[in-house]
Amino acid sequence: MASISKKRKVADAKVDNNKSYTLKDASALVKQVTTCKFDASVDLHIRLGVDPKKADQAIRGTVTLPHGTGKTKKVLVLCTPDKEADARAAGADYVGLDEFIAKIEGGWVDVDVIIATPSVMPKIGRLGKVLGPRNLMPNPKTGTVSNDVAGAVNEVKGGKIAFKVDKAGIIHASIGRVSFAPEKIAENSQELLNAIIKAKPSSAKGTYLKGISLASTMSPGITIDTKGFVH
Repeated sequence: MASISKKRKVADAKVDNNKSYTLKDASALVKQVTTCKFDASVDLHIRLGVDPKKADQAIRGTVTLPHGTGKTKKVLVLCTPDKEADARAAGADYVGLDEFIAKIEGGWVDVDVIIATPSVMPKIGRLGKVLGPRNLMPNPKTGTVSNDVAGAVNEVKGGKIAFKVDKAGIIHASIGRVSFAPEKIAENSQELLNAIIKAKPSSAKGTYLKGISLASTMSPGITIDTKGFVH
């Protein structure tokens, strides 16, 4: 069994596992219990009272974080030649179609988001087995299938993220970096939670927000009090 470092022991001691923190307090505490030497990601984990196997309870959507994620996302735009200039002008890292379809079929997936125009979706369909498991498949529900490629690229670069409930009924999302001020971590977290609460399906019964945890890379999780949210 791997031994626990002194730094991790100190960090663990600062978090009371029997306590549920306010979002404000958790956002300040997560900065204190991070042991990484790099600017770690801060992630929010939300356990929902839904059954993801039911189509209307497979929660997914997008939200634009007011302070971004702190990470510059690599964006690939798959489109016809007439849209390429718009995509490049908006800041897309890669633009094209057939050559990138071939690269993806060969195993290349060095991007964070893929945006496509509706007209090229029939060509992209066969990439589902590669892109689907990585949550990279363009989808109209997440705004990544659009004729306005410039607008879609600007949204992604400006802090727009997609969220999706997994098979266990949990949503995992990066909402910032440890270098962010506590206020920015809290505001980004609140914005994501607002979007998830708004997406609550009418068929979901009982408690919707079952559990919320905030953590950075390799830090202990901090339990957030769900009573502070209307849901």
